[in-house]
Amino acid sequence: MSPGIGLMDRRLKTKEDAISLTISGIIKNYKTSAGEIKILENKYDNDAGDWYVAAEWEDKRAIIKMDSVLAIITEIKEI
Repeated sequence: MSPGIGLMDRRLKTKEDAISLTISGIIKNYKTSAGEIKILENKYDNDAGDWYVAAEWEDKRAIIKMDSVLAIITEIKEI
């Protein structure tokens, strides 16, 4: 039996942690520079334990979903 999200220690504890993972993921996947990335909004979902960060760079916008326990990007959805 594995513990629920409430019993596990989160690796992405603050919005700054989520934003830095967002920026590094965008740089890695889209080959852009950190100076071009603008963070629009961020939100933590208490029920799922996920961070959501909206960002824009060049002519693209995306919502990045991250698992706060594993500290990984689970989805990048361009909008």
